[in-house]
Amino acid sequence: MPTWEYLTTPLIVHNTAAILNNWGSEGWELVQVVTGPEGGLVAYLKRQKADD
Repeated sequence: MPTWEYLTTPLIVHNTAAILNNWGSEGWELVQVVTGPEGGLVAYLKRQKADD
């Protein structure tokens, strides 16, 4: 069964695509974007863990 690791990162509205493309190039898949507790956007990402 695969195991996952997770990442949250703030998104700067005028640079959203560059931020997401950077994480995507490292194997992270966008799961959801939500409004954070202080009003900005927060992205939730996941990727499959490498076998230990």
